[in-house]
Amino acid sequence: MVELSGVLGVAMVALGMVLTPGPNMIYLVSRSITQGRRAGVVSLGGVAVGFLVYLLATNLGLSVVFLAVPELYVAVKLAGAAYLAYLAWNALRPGGVSVFAPEELPHDSSRKLFTMGLMTNLLNPKIAIMYLSLIPQFISLEAGNVLLQGFLLGSVQIAVALTVNLGIVLAAGAIAAFLARRPSWLRVQRYLMGTALGLLAVSVATDTSAPARA
Repeated sequence: MVELSGVLGVAMVALGMVLTPGPNMIYLVSRSITQGRRAGVVSLGGVAVGFLVYLLATNLGLSVVFLAVPELYVAVKLAGAAYLAYLAWNALRPGGVSVFAPEELPHDSSRKLFTMGLMTNLLNPKIAIMYLSLIPQFISLEAGNVLLQGFLLGSVQIAVALTVNLGIVLAAGAIAAFLARRPSWLRVQRYLMGTALGLLAVSVATDTSAPARA
């Protein structure tokens, strides 16, 4: 049986990470603003499947692969850090645009929206690190069935992430309209998001922890 402390710990970690700007948030917000809430919800469906892929892969042995080939784990983290640094630069560079600033983007089909949401999540370094290194820390060997604990704790993370992201999708248009009337706030939001992404990139790149056994 999963311990309550483990459930609460995973929930807090998941909440902190989903509220930190990253690829998922940027993609969901941009699609919700430019193509409407339905597009954001469809994209979120792809993100949800990405979570399930990580949940299954981690609990069925992906962490073992990274333990056996630590260089591969390091390569994945560095690639993710580079991607986050790229997103940070796009936000902070002169002439950068806030994620809440409406932009003209082509209207994609539901299939493409879903696929892009899936791929964005699968390539999200925050999610990879959370499943490979953080969630396993809350598994108790004394509590029995480690595999079941992994699935239950992963389900807690998914529930928290999807709830928060759905709220972001539904509110994105209203937030964009609010910030559009306040250009200075829009710039502040862009700098805050860019700084957060940059700090996260540095944190990921300098993290020396190894993936934990699930």
